[in-house]
Amino acid sequence: MTYRFIDTHCHFDFPPFTGDEARSLRRAAESGVGKIIVPATQSSRFAGVLRLAEQHEPVYAALGLHPIVIEQHTDACLASLESLLASRPEKLVAVGEIGLDLYREDPQFAKQQALLDEQLKLAKRFDLPVILHSRRTHDKLALHLKRHNLPRTGVVHGFSGSLQQAERFVSLGYKIGVGGTITYPRASKTRNVIARLPLSALLLETDAPDMPLNGFQGMPNRPEQAARVFTTLCELRPEPPQIIANTLISNTEALFAGL
Repeated sequence: MTYRFIDTHCHFDFPPFTGDEARSLRRAAESGVGKIIVPATQSSRFAGVLRLAEQHEPVYAALGLHPIVIEQHTDACLASLESLLASRPEKLVAVGEIGLDLYREDPQFAKQQALLDEQLKLAKRFDLPVILHSRRTHDKLALHLKRHNLPRTGVVHGFSGSLQQAERFVSLGYKIGVGGTITYPRASKTRNVIARLPLSALLLETDAPDMPLNGFQGMPNRPEQAARVFTTLCELRPEPPQIIANTLISNTEALFAGL
């Protein structure tokens, strides 16, 4: 049986999808993935992400300034984001990918936090949810989210923290993105967290072409792999697969208006 999925996080504006979009979307559809949200990472990619959403019915856009390329972001980039959000493109569904990251050697963390705050303000002003990146920063991120108190909340994507950290995000109204990490048996902490959270708190994602699944290491991840993530999720959860599939869809559509 083929279930219906929405990949809530796919960098479809990067290779191997560039120039192969139509075939890639067909492959995704054959696995049940009927819609894909593409989060931008920097202002130079905004136009391309919006163009993908205009040209391809299954594709939806999110615009944001990613912390991993913090040195690329200027005041002009933030002004560009504000201007585009104000123009409200038809298939724009979120502000993202934004967040905090302490993985790199020189994270410029003060600038990261200031930029995050400005983007959270924009999301609140334009009544959009946020797609959040968090690496080694879950507790710090939760403080920012609590302070801004967004009415539309959002999703913490690629989550790999503790159950307590996940529950804190959920208590603030945020969803948790479930991706390929759970397909690795050694990722017992993340698998346990995803098994124990309320099903109403979960969304499906791939982060393609990043975060390849177990057995596919060294290969670009793809949106159709959402189906394999779903299969593993069903192994970890007590609910019947149809209930899980339907709930993931309804969680996604409730968070991202216009899907």
